[in-house]
Amino acid sequence: MFSVVIPGRPCLTDIVAVDSQPNGQATKFAFTIPLAPAFKDIVVFFLPGTVLPPNTGAAIYAQLPDPSTGAPTDFRFIGALANERPSGIFTVNANGAKHRSEAEEEDDMLDDGSANPAAAGVLTLGISIEPGENIAPQLATLENEKSATSGSSALVTQGQSQQKQVTTKMLAQRIIGSAFNFLASFSESDKGRDVVPLKSFQDWWTKFERRIDMDPSFLEKADPNAS
Repeated sequence: MFSVVIPGRPCLTDIVAVDSQPNGQATKFAFTIPLAPAFKDIVVFFLPGTVLPPNTGAAIYAQLPDPSTGAPTDFRFIGALANERPSGIFTVNANGAKHRSEAEEEDDMLDDGSANPAAAGVLTLGISIEPGENIAPQLATLENEKSATSGSSALVTQGQSQQKQVTTKMLAQRIIGSAFNFLASFSESDKGRDVVPLKSFQDWWTKFERRIDMDPSFLEKADPNAS
């Protein structure tokens, strides 16, 4: 009825029915999938000819081993399929797959899994044919969790952006302060107004550029020399 695709691996069709019904129509199925090499997402889809009973869907659950002990954890709802949506991509491992060096790949081939029990474990992917009214609340909860996670990421990004804006403002203030402190000593009075010769500004700019060349980060220091 179902098949699973994991990037870099053969298509999985060795599904196992885990319940028995008097009429022979199983409603609960499972795939057992090795966790090594690491992966984050999977594709689940209906095989040709698969049609679910009316008003039902295929709820999909993932059971991962505990990272410390390797013991199975509780099944976690990760999504659903339906006749109107016969395929989908689902995230099964929140930690995801990281980039691995050749040395790490060789270590995996030689390692017996004792150092990290979860690394040598398996993912149990459960698929349960359930009424649509049972699946809908779980989908709503899952979407809320995703929205909350996205919102947290957006707040972090916004905070970083604001921090960058403050830093830019501070740099601008220090540039202006450097120019003001330098030019103030060349101020002259002309009919009651303070004026600064253009050459003084040119001298400041030449000195400022030279200092930037010598130490590009001097403006970022806590108490830069304004002159």
